[in-house]
Amino acid sequence: MTKSATFENLPYYTRKTGISNNATKGKLVLFVFWVIGATSFFTTFIHYSPNHFSNFKLRQPQDYHNTASKELGLKNTTSKNLNQTTAIATDSDKDENDEKTCDLFDGRWIPDLNGSLYTNWSCPTIPDWKDCPKHGKKDFDYMNWRWKPNKCELPRFNPNTFLSIVRGKKLAFIGDSVARNQMESLLCLLSQGETPRDVFKDSDDRFRTFYFPSHDFTLMVYWVRFLVFAEEIVVNGSATGTFNIHLDKVDNNWDQNLRGLGYAIISDAHWFFRKHYLYEGGKLIGCIYCDEPNVPELGVLFAIDKAFGTALKSINDCNGCNKGLLTLLRTFSPAHFENGSWNGGGTCNRTSPYTEEQVNFASMEWELRGIQVRAVKNIEKKEGKRFEILDITRAMMMRPDGHPGLMKSNQYLKEYSDCVHWCLPGPIDVWNDLLMAVLQKKDDSSLH
Repeated sequence: MTKSATFENLPYYTRKTGISNNATKGKLVLFVFWVIGATSFFTTFIHYSPNHFSNFKLRQPQDYHNTASKELGLKNTTSKNLNQTTAIATDSDKDENDEKTCDLFDGRWIPDLNGSLYTNWSCPTIPDWKDCPKHGKKDFDYMNWRWKPNKCELPRFNPNTFLSIVRGKKLAFIGDSVARNQMESLLCLLSQGETPRDVFKDSDDRFRTFYFPSHDFTLMVYWVRFLVFAEEIVVNGSATGTFNIHLDKVDNNWDQNLRGLGYAIISDAHWFFRKHYLYEGGKLIGCIYCDEPNVPELGVLFAIDKAFGTALKSINDCNGCNKGLLTLLRTFSPAHFENGSWNGGGTCNRTSPYTEEQVNFASMEWELRGIQVRAVKNIEKKEGKRFEILDITRAMMMRPDGHPGLMKSNQYLKEYSDCVHWCLPGPIDVWNDLLMAVLQKKDDSSLH
């Protein structure tokens, strides 16, 4: 039988040159061991690499997202995904598992082979400018990490579990556009279990309501800049972007909608980082970044402390609110601008998470988080009101790699990098992993 040229080159075809059968068998054994060793090494490399050649996964059906989908190998959701409630754990992870001492918010980012529960084409509600692969973001590794608490496991989000916990209730995100970002993430995650109805959108698309009929669950977002009442200063008919902020008056745009809620998730801060004037009792008491004579510079942290205190007090004092209303304060989500600010050439081009050693825990962002945590701990709860902390700051200080970056898709901000909001899917999805874990602990009757 004629041997192919390929086989001629393999060691065990050297008999034709006169090499003995014993020598041939010996070389064959060595070759087999070499193949097994090389295969084991290559398999181990792929399994534990953060990137693990994700570009070579199976291709998906074509649609307008598929330039990114083909490169990333994005997969559609299956029932296997929905039933998978925990990420892969190593033996060392299991040894650390101690629910009694577990702090879900203290941990590290580790490589994850599972990917997101949804993709940029299996969730139709992703805002265009947060669909990062569609708009040319090439560093897909930002999807390939999961948050690992140091002493336990964080369950992966399960839409069916979440919807069973919140059945018959209403949940509202209250805050700025980053609060909206979390709602958009949750909407994508939940839509893999049940398709929601889009039941309300105001003229500015700032107040939205979605309804999940099979679970009688309502998901809402109330967009507000400061949580407290503020008036923009207008000069010669033009808005200035500077506000008079009344730190002791709550913003009624969200406060009047508290009644009927089962869950309120409040978050805010980014709008405070600019020039503003601060008022209490109707009188000017100071400013932020104003640099004016006779006006005390009170600073961002002072203003945020006062604003969150006012917001939490208003919720605590709410007459007619549901008994057992659970309010979660989502702590500050840091921006990751480098080499400038958002309108000063700042960028966010990192392609992997920071280690804990690379993060500055003496920064204003960490101090701001401390103010928010203390605000929740110090409140004296009334009439069954419940307050908890959704503490995402540490985790997100380590994630400079998951922002949209250069906003080419936005005609008004083409030259600016968005290093504040988060890609979908992306690191922000862990906020809802944590949210589900907190709600399970508080309200999942099947666990008690």
